[in-house]
Amino acid sequence: MSLTILYWLLLIVMLAGALCTFIPGIPGTGLIVAAIIIWGIVQGWSAVSWALVTATIVLLLGIGIDFLATYLGAKRVGASSWGQMGAIIGLLAGIFGLLPALPIGGPLLGILIGPLMGAFLGEFLYRRNLELGSRARFSLKAGIAVVVSSLIGNLIQGALAIATIIVFLFTSWPPSAG
Repeated sequence: MSLTILYWLLLIVMLAGALCTFIPGIPGTGLIVAAIIIWGIVQGWSAVSWALVTATIVLLLGIGIDFLATYLGAKRVGASSWGQMGAIIGLLAGIFGLLPALPIGGPLLGILIGPLMGAFLGEFLYRRNLELGSRARFSLKAGIAVVVSSLIGNLIQGALAIATIIVFLFTSWPPSAG
């Protein structure tokens, strides 16, 4: 296989990784890092040093963004620590498939429903002093804020992944026989 064909195949893998960052719970940046490592093995590490450093930083940031976005989303609407922790526990339940199997959407939907349910239940348990209607409305508001902030976190991860691909292109173009 020629280096040019390999380069384009790896670039396609990176673009697939960038698209995967927009789907909650799928670590698309891992595909980008793997593609850069393969190119580094073929071309030498000096050809990918900046891209690999950037991709590694983005991968580490991506791991924390889901949790941070979930936490901040709950906090922004005034959710208690119970709601915030419930959202994080719900996210973990969704990630590890501890939620019941869903007939439509499967685990991807579970990653969105988990934080929503977790924040709702955490707030609902914490806000026992409110009447039932107010308690349910506030709890639902906290849950929705968590889901929206998680989706915003995915957009941030996607933008960082695209920036990583751009760094790779600038530092490795044109593909050459190294």
